[in-house]
Amino acid sequence: MLAARRAIASEQRLLYVASPGIRNYVEYGGLGILVFDLDHGYKFVKRIPTFPEMAGREPEPVKGIAASARTGRLYVTTPTRLLCIDLVTEKPVWEKTIEGGCDRMSLSPDGKTLYVPSFEGPHWTVVNALSGDVIARIETKSGAHNTIYGPSGGQVYMAGLKSPVLYVADAAKHKIGSQVGPFSSVIRPFTINGSQTLCFANVNDLLGFEVGDLKTGKMVQRVEVNGYVAGPTKRHGCPSHGIALTPDEKELWLSDAHNSRLHIFEMRAMPPMQTATIALRDQPGWITFSIDGRLVFPSTGEIIDAKSRRILGTLTDEQGRAVQSEKLLEIDFRDGRPVRAGNQFAVGARK
Repeated sequence: MLAARRAIASEQRLLYVASPGIRNYVEYGGLGILVFDLDHGYKFVKRIPTFPEMAGREPEPVKGIAASARTGRLYVTTPTRLLCIDLVTEKPVWEKTIEGGCDRMSLSPDGKTLYVPSFEGPHWTVVNALSGDVIARIETKSGAHNTIYGPSGGQVYMAGLKSPVLYVADAAKHKIGSQVGPFSSVIRPFTINGSQTLCFANVNDLLGFEVGDLKTGKMVQRVEVNGYVAGPTKRHGCPSHGIALTPDEKELWLSDAHNSRLHIFEMRAMPPMQTATIALRDQPGWITFSIDGRLVFPSTGEIIDAKSRRILGTLTDEQGRAVQSEKLLEIDFRDGRPVRAGNQFAVGARK
């Protein structure tokens, strides 16, 4: 018991926030990876440099973030580059310029393979996550954008800005194996459940989400937010840009940009039932969770208690700036080494 308590006491739960994580707006946190302590008032801990040569120049926005505790690596993409950082030394391991650019990538569960969408282009690049070498290229001609590597490691789910279809790649062959949809419009952010049977997708022109059956390939439900109307948004051009499952898959959380709200849906039955709404300080464009599911991290920088719905704090950097980012995840350390890493896409964890 004493040894267990000491092990727990030596752990750190840290939130890694990539900036500029909303377009290239440096006013929301400057440049680099900002690290916050989740166990001590969400205080700013440090800033890890990413692309120091961008200082004083027009900065590139960060397009995605991923990490593996198994390999001890952190990955960041911009429209032109893919960067690998050692989580212990916090030094770059390698940096690659990928043909066609980079968008929001995803990392295999074993930490060895990255699926990197080209920057709204025709293909995904499959990359060896340890060396940065290109393994394969998968063409969908869908405006490559968002990517989720399934928890089983066998499938990769790929959505583009020019298609209402979700493409599913066979991760062993690096080839398209199936597809889901069409949905009612172009797919924006999406997430999946842990058993990889359902996907939940934002689509253009919908304040709400649609549900796809990953086994049959059909779109099966359309869920609209009640009590609120869609309107102009600052970014992304769609009413709901941000969707997340709690790790236990009991709730789905949804962004509402025009109304600066998060809407919460209970998942006990289909279609999911809208149960609560939380007001935010700005328009949300992303949502993810802490690894244990107790905390919610909207892109607007609030820290929310998932159970009570109460806002516990807000992220602030070393200069006192209110931090906002759509590219963030939790990484836990024990005795200075990573032991767990979260997921930017808030994928369900039930098998």
